[in-house]
Amino acid sequence: MAQVRLREISKVYPPNIPAVKNINLEVEDKEFVVLVGPSGCGKSTTLRVIAGLETPSKGEVFIGDRLVNDVPAKDRNVAMVFQSYALYPHMTVYQNMAFALRLRRYPKSEIDKRIKETAQILGITHLLERKPRELSGGERQRVAVGRAIVRKPLVFLFDEPLSNLDAKMRVQMRTELHKLHRRLQATMIYVTHDQIEALTLGSRIAVMKDGEIQQFDYPLKVYEQPANKFVAGFIGSPSMNFLSGRIIKKEGELYFDQGEFQVKIPESMYERLRNYLDKEVILGIRPEDIYDKLFFPGASSESTVRLKCEVVEPVGAENHLIFSVNTQTIVARVDAHDKPLIGEYIEMVLDMNKAHFFDKDTEKKIV
Repeated sequence: MAQVRLREISKVYPPNIPAVKNINLEVEDKEFVVLVGPSGCGKSTTLRVIAGLETPSKGEVFIGDRLVNDVPAKDRNVAMVFQSYALYPHMTVYQNMAFALRLRRYPKSEIDKRIKETAQILGITHLLERKPRELSGGERQRVAVGRAIVRKPLVFLFDEPLSNLDAKMRVQMRTELHKLHRRLQATMIYVTHDQIEALTLGSRIAVMKDGEIQQFDYPLKVYEQPANKFVAGFIGSPSMNFLSGRIIKKEGELYFDQGEFQVKIPESMYERLRNYLDKEVILGIRPEDIYDKLFFPGASSESTVRLKCEVVEPVGAENHLIFSVNTQTIVARVDAHDKPLIGEYIEMVLDMNKAHFFDKDTEKKIV
């Protein structure tokens, strides 16, 4: 397998539409990297540049130690799995998997060996004589992956391969891709707009926005230490809560003043916030870091706020409680047994040790 390196990659479409802007990315050998972001952020364009399906307007693409800018897609030794599966409808599964190998004039015995080995890995041996129209969505996806595996490429590229599947099948296929990566020990780059897929699949994830990488790191670090407000809001479900307010000082201690309430800031954050005294900032706090004080009676009153419950959303083992504060909304993720009445005022505890503060102008995290 091989390392993939992008150096200052940009892609501009006519007349002057930038899709990717000065991207630098290093994917290590045998790593599973996920590019995640909203539609139009440039993640699929980046993948197509690696594959050779798009020519970068600027920058260099390396696969291993080889500069591949001028190497055609067919000669880069990468395999791409598309969202649409792209199977030939008139061919059987066996013929679909064999097609690329036949073009490369592999011996029939080698083709047969590779297809049978791959079919066994993916559990599709019994489907080899069927045609795509006779397969379910999950089976077609396995065939598309199998067609990539038989080529034994240096790099596997996945362009939102699970988006056409139902929720249950997506979970199952994520598990299969995990197993496949461990078994093949392959370099894989995976594109998705689904942050759950990114967090569960990637050994590292690159969060993209407007053609730029906002943060590239391990999933847990991206979740716990987001680089900016966009990353904080995009990664996590439900999304992080954001509240505008000011940093104020009372009796030698710092507080976040939202207008309707004030909460005490832990001393461990004083150093990073000293330049923001009496200035507007954005407080970010995740729904799971907001608790009902009824279940945490020992919580400090200085981190407790009284909120009116507007909506209760049951989500299986938990409830999402939705509160309105001025024009802003707060969502808390609580146990399913915590089900207050709509319209009821509840004392909620904000775990300020897990809070994040962002600069109001740059939206970068204050560190």
